[in-house]
Amino acid sequence: MAAASDSVDAEGWLAEFDCAFARIAGRFGRVEPRRRARAFLLGLLSDVDSRSCWQLAEQAGDASPHGMQRLLGEARWDADAVRDDVRGYVVDELGDPAAVLILDDTGDLKKGVHSVGVQRQYTGTAGRIENAQVAVFLAYASARGYTFIDREIYLPRCWTDDAARCAAAGVPEQVRFATKISLARRMLARALDAGTPAAWCTADEFYGGDRGLRRDLQARGLGYVLAVARSHRLTTCAGIGAQRADQIAAGLSRRAWNRYSAADGSKGWREYDWAWVTITPPEDEAAGHHWLLIRRSLCDGELAFYRCFSPRPVGLPALIRVAGTRWCVETCFQTGKGAVGLDQHQLRRWDPGTGTPAW
Repeated sequence: MAAASDSVDAEGWLAEFDCAFARIAGRFGRVEPRRRARAFLLGLLSDVDSRSCWQLAEQAGDASPHGMQRLLGEARWDADAVRDDVRGYVVDELGDPAAVLILDDTGDLKKGVHSVGVQRQYTGTAGRIENAQVAVFLAYASARGYTFIDREIYLPRCWTDDAARCAAAGVPEQVRFATKISLARRMLARALDAGTPAAWCTADEFYGGDRGLRRDLQARGLGYVLAVARSHRLTTCAGIGAQRADQIAAGLSRRAWNRYSAADGSKGWREYDWAWVTITPPEDEAAGHHWLLIRRSLCDGELAFYRCFSPRPVGLPALIRVAGTRWCVETCFQTGKGAVGLDQHQLRRWDPGTGTPAW
């Protein structure tokens, strides 16, 4: 959803906003936090310079930021229930049996040591190790649009092994250490258990290299196109044993490559050369169809590799479409941070009223 502007029917936009807000309004038990939540969201979607509680309060016509701060830090509302309501709204508006679920994580640079989950860790936001919070997100993409439907904040071991630090930040006692991949698997299960319609999943090589994630998807009958490292080992039908993905690519003939566009990008159609090779899965993963998909850049010949599965036969263009869909989550991060302040969250603590992180 975009903020209203001169080029948008403001009354129609606000009516649609109120329709969407009605899906979550009941999660705020009293009138005051319900009105405050509506004003908070409208502020996020406005053209304010920053998404601080001061700015959002001023946008709402409040004399001080205390009401906004109280909504985030003291009012009792269930962030996970709101998440489920938002997912239902997304499915109603964008739902498609052929949709793609996309996993990725992002970091927000933070100073100090008190914001929940913060530590010195690698984040793609900075491209290096920095003091940051990291969260894993699940996005939903169909021909009708794309957006986030779930999130989990990553708590490093230096947090979960320090009970006093967790208590000071309001982290519930039952929260234990979970890897980013475990968080991703948890979100996928939550979405699919709720009946979210989808046919595919895609993710970068950090997630694609995990066998447990791949098996989860196979057990659900969900196809996947998951990036893997060039050193990822696979067995082809050639009968010569397991090889690195880049070794398999090196052995392909010129006729194995096909030129297709992955998707329409900001600079036009993103064309690459593509090849696919049937692979032999482990014996306990024999169901369905398995391939190694290889993408080659037209500019510099750089290769990217994807491990693919489908419960039924599909053509090469179908796998390429899913691979290209992964970039939707990058757009979600860019829009979320640039347009609605996804990286300007106002709480240091875990949500104290509900036991869930207010991401």
